[in-house]
Amino acid sequence: MSTGELLSIEPLELKFPFELKKQISCSIQLSNKTDDYVAFKVKTTNPKKYCVRPNTGIVLPRSTCDVIVTMQAQKDAPPDMQCKDKFLLQSVKTNDVTNPKDINTEMFNKEAGHVVEESKLRVVYVSPPQPPSPVPEGSEEGSSPRASVSENGNVGSADFPTVTKAFTEHSGVEEKSGETKALISRLMEEKNHAVQLNNRLAQELEVLKREVNKTGQVNKTGGGVSIVFVILIGLLGIILGYLMKKT
Repeated sequence: MSTGELLSIEPLELKFPFELKKQISCSIQLSNKTDDYVAFKVKTTNPKKYCVRPNTGIVLPRSTCDVIVTMQAQKDAPPDMQCKDKFLLQSVKTNDVTNPKDINTEMFNKEAGHVVEESKLRVVYVSPPQPPSPVPEGSEEGSSPRASVSENGNVGSADFPTVTKAFTEHSGVEEKSGETKALISRLMEEKNHAVQLNNRLAQELEVLKREVNKTGQVNKTGGGVSIVFVILIGLLGIILGYLMKKT
């Protein structure tokens, strides 16, 4: 904090979290601890690079005023992140001027006999704040970063991606298991249908055989019925074998 009698300045360094191609702002606070009206004016060695709002004003007695300094977006970083830019804050007691619009350059002219206090502020570039690490560090007790569930049963935010992945994998297994069950059920239905068809054909052959025996044409048709019967039984055996392999 400045030891000036008119205005106290905090801080005395303009710290900018430097980032390329991005406007950056910082603020300084002017405190008037006197019973007088104090006018101020802010100057810089590089006016094209910075925007100061307000660059002139009046701080009322026993009050404060904030000044915002904005650095324009920079395309290149300075060597070693060192900046040579400086600011100068001039302050003068003025009880006869209480409107900021009435401030003029002559008020800060030392040669005209005005008592002007001056404070120099330098510019400092600092590293921008880093985002929090996505992977939590382990506790002092050596626990794994994947702390699973809290005592009240709630899953911690750090474990949410792991839980989501596990849930997705489990859902995929359940989905595949459901498809397999549906396929087995369909094959079992086809098998039962084939068995029923086999039984019905066997019954029909038995009825046909009885009718042939009743008509006394056993010698003539018996061989034919036996051949048809053997062929049908063979086809049904092939069908059942194929269905059994699929199940």
